[in-house]
Amino acid sequence: MRQWRIIDEWTFDGLKLVEAEQPEPGPGEVLLRMKAVSLNYRDYLMVNHGYGRLSGELPIVPLSDGVGEVVAVGDGVEGIAVGDRRLPCFNQAWTGGDLPDHSFGGALGGPLDGTARQFMNVAATGTAPVPDHFSDEEAATLCCAAITAWNALVEMPATAVDGGIVLTLGTGGVSLFALQLAKAMGARVISTSSSDEKLERLRALGADETINYREVPDWGKAVLGLTNGKGADLVVETGGGETFNQSLRATRNNGTIALIGNVAGSVAEVNLPLVFMFRKRLVGISTGSIADFQAMMAYLEDHPIRPAMDDPIRPFEDLGKALEAMPEGKHFGKIVIRVD
Repeated sequence: MRQWRIIDEWTFDGLKLVEAEQPEPGPGEVLLRMKAVSLNYRDYLMVNHGYGRLSGELPIVPLSDGVGEVVAVGDGVEGIAVGDRRLPCFNQAWTGGDLPDHSFGGALGGPLDGTARQFMNVAATGTAPVPDHFSDEEAATLCCAAITAWNALVEMPATAVDGGIVLTLGTGGVSLFALQLAKAMGARVISTSSSDEKLERLRALGADETINYREVPDWGKAVLGLTNGKGADLVVETGGGETFNQSLRATRNNGTIALIGNVAGSVAEVNLPLVFMFRKRLVGISTGSIADFQAMMAYLEDHPIRPAMDDPIRPFEDLGKALEAMPEGKHFGKIVIRVD
């Protein structure tokens, strides 16, 4: 089989498409013939050893998202048949409940070998079925960004779950899934971007109001203006240092900021009284457990969405080039790679 592998150095020069022996499933495992994979900013960081010791050891197969068809099952596997489509859950060590200590050792794409290969073994209990209405390419987008957005929305105050106000930032994978899932759950969504073209596409996905943050740098105040001075019940905060204080301003009293990323900086100076005086809550979101993922997939069985995907779908040979170009931000939606 063919697989991408970071071989001898944590750089894009060390990322190679190589030949490898096709594995056989062990007890409790299923062998997946991968149909499609998708890219996350995490994968870009991983190539450059961006997670330090949590990255694992070389050589390593990158990527955390993908979908495969079961071609063989190991001893003891029940309820999964050859021909089924399954999604390997991102964190194989987080089965459910609170995030356990040292769970990052179970993450696909570092430190565990990831999805960028034609065949992969995975624990049957660490997979989820794919609803029929998802194409292979659509299903391949769900494993990291969608479950992260799902868990952010779960943190919305109980009084605002149906009919609440959600603010999403930018057009990354988590933000787009948060927009789509929030609309499916009955929320009003306000979305930001620096591009009028992307704002138009956000409205096409269901955003009720949009803000160009380049034209309106004080966009936290603009959110208050759109909500009669109230603010958002939930802010899906993907920016980090440069956006956090605007997100804090945009959050209503008793509201929640779900902190997911730091693409715009890792350090923020915060006016703490704005947090405790107005009972604003900050919660960190780290993808989700296998149980969370299975719950989300059950929801999507009855509440189908069409994941936003960048056009065109890339061939397997272009994976490295597509991953290296991610920070340029020219894409809209998830970058999907067809595995042949």
